[in-house]
Amino acid sequence: MSIFRGLSAFPITPADPDGRIRPDDLGVLLERLVAAKVDSVGLLGSTGSYMYLAREERKRAVAAAAEVVRGRTPLIVGTGALRTDDAIRLAQDAEAAGADGLLVAPVSYTPLRDEEVFQNFRAVAGATGLPVCIYNNPTTTHFTFSDALIARLAAVPRIEAVKNPGLPAAEIGPKHEALAALVPAEFAVGYSGDWNASACLLAGGVAWYSVVGGILPEPTMKLAHAALAGDRAEVARLEAVFAPMWDIFKRASSFRAVHVIAGLLGLATVTPPRPILPPTPEEIAELERALERLAKV
Repeated sequence: MSIFRGLSAFPITPADPDGRIRPDDLGVLLERLVAAKVDSVGLLGSTGSYMYLAREERKRAVAAAAEVVRGRTPLIVGTGALRTDDAIRLAQDAEAAGADGLLVAPVSYTPLRDEEVFQNFRAVAGATGLPVCIYNNPTTTHFTFSDALIARLAAVPRIEAVKNPGLPAAEIGPKHEALAALVPAEFAVGYSGDWNASACLLAGGVAWYSVVGGILPEPTMKLAHAALAGDRAEVARLEAVFAPMWDIFKRASSFRAVHVIAGLLGLATVTPPRPILPPTPEEIAELERALERLAKV
């Protein structure tokens, strides 16, 4: 069974203002995820501030996470970098520290061409023995994978999955079917974008790469299970409860919001890495109300 299936929960990486991680706070977050029986932990994704952390801190984060998780759920680690040689070293660091899989983004400053992205992924995939998930996140990387490029990468050994941005229910069906027709049956097509994720799972996606799952794993697991089971009535019921959270995620950004939620829940007192600023007091009040609704799920 591929590790790139089910609910992959992406926690923040608690760190001080100088970018030094706080392993104990990270451990608290990870224990919640393991206890909720998430299908995998997505460490050092965008929610985990991977591009804001130095290599040594990323190594410390993986080592700390592996010590906490202890093989109880797969540990998928983000290893994207501007330079291919750095991405290779980060992948090797993650493997040495105990990662079970890699999430690789085509990070760029100079806009990348398809062939450059292909060669980058082939090099990283060949540098370790770990399975690789393509991280298609055009909002942050400014590179969009075509279906044709994903299909080409799916033929590279150890590239086993893609994390695509989710689309609304009205759009996802034909898009998912078109990609699924181009890749091997065992290639795992999953989605991010929490407010669209249940629709993507109902349309045939096999994984939800979730921001909210990294901080509120239990209600998120209920929504994921309902969607994977095709229970549209239960999905509709749960989506109504999640709706206020999705609203604030979209306006304030989920990245800012989950740092605040960690504090509101008493899990870790952290702020996003500068120059990112916390949400406004009005947005924090909205988050509190959204948490009250989700506490009843």
